Amino acid sequence: MYIVDSYNVAILMCVITMICWGSHANMLKMQSKGYSYSYYYWDQAIGYILLPLILALTMGSIGQEGQAFIPNLLEADASSWLWAIGAAFVFNLANIIFVASVDIAGMAVAFPVGMGFSLVLGVILNYIAKPEGDPILIFAGMLCVVIAIVINARAYAKMNTKEEDKVMVKKGIKLAIIGGFLMGLFYYLLQNSMPTVLNAESLSSITGTGKFTPYSAVVVFAGASFLSNFIYNTYVMRHPFKGEPVTYKGYFKQSAKDHIIGITGGMINATGTTFNIIASGMVGAAVAYALGQSNPMIAAIWGVFVWKEFRGAPKGTNKLIALMFLFFAAGVVLLTLSK
Repeated sequence: MYIVDSYNVAILMCVITMICWGSHANMLKMQSKGYSYSYYYWDQAIGYILLPLILALTMGSIGQEGQAFIPNLLEADASSWLWAIGAAFVFNLANIIFVASVDIAGMAVAFPVGMGFSLVLGVILNYIAKPEGDPILIFAGMLCVVIAIVINARAYAKMNTKEEDKVMVKKGIKLAIIGGFLMGLFYYLLQNSMPTVLNAESLSSITGTGKFTPYSAVVVFAGASFLSNFIYNTYVMRHPFKGEPVTYKGYFKQSAKDHIIGITGGMINATGTTFNIIASGMVGAAVAYALGQSNPMIAAIWGVFVWKEFRGAPKGTNKLIALMFLFFAAGVVLLTLSK
């Protein structure tokens, strides 16, 4: 399998993660008007399992180093399977709540709030479990991101929105906080399905340990995430966060274009997850997760410059947005330098 043995390559993969995690929700905004959020979520769940499987059968099965995907999958012990499956059920509940918050409140609001909570909790948990990197730089970087989140919230508070819109935004923010908190747990759980020290040496000698390689871990994680949709998304279809209930029969009547857009969103999201897990062995779990979860900066770029979510904002808002980007960028730099 392909093992990352270069710090620069690992950082690049984490940056790709940040871009993917901050961009996949754009697919939701590209759907036809009235296309149910629940239908979109089924589409993205399909893409989320397809991409890791493709990478596992290619990158995860080539070369002489480590253990190939299929043999590793068959050899892994029950605890590794349970950790990955548990991570999937936590993640998918978090993600389905979070994507709903994007649908309700918009990318420029939901991402900084939800992913900010996820960043703080995830970095703390992963650093305690695997203390790699300079803690001062890691937590200084995390603090910069948190400040950016607060600035983003302040910028949105200046918006002159209708009272009913404010009610929906508040609902979206609440969902983003819940989803972000749960999102901060999944990465720690998934890391437990792999070797404690996830580097080239440990992955090269993984045979016989009962642990997953990053490729196997993400495939099992994505597969269990898909299956959990039959519980979570079935409920949301019947009890939507907004709009009318929908049915499975209606899902199969939607256009191929809408399904392809949703599947693409899932594949973009899964690319970020897979690359991040692969890179975490070189840069450390806390740093990899922190860099990936700096994605609100990417989402804010989409929300501000493409979807114009701050259109009509009062004077002074643009300065707050610029300051937000500055703190996010500072956080990313500090995290990159931490190891």
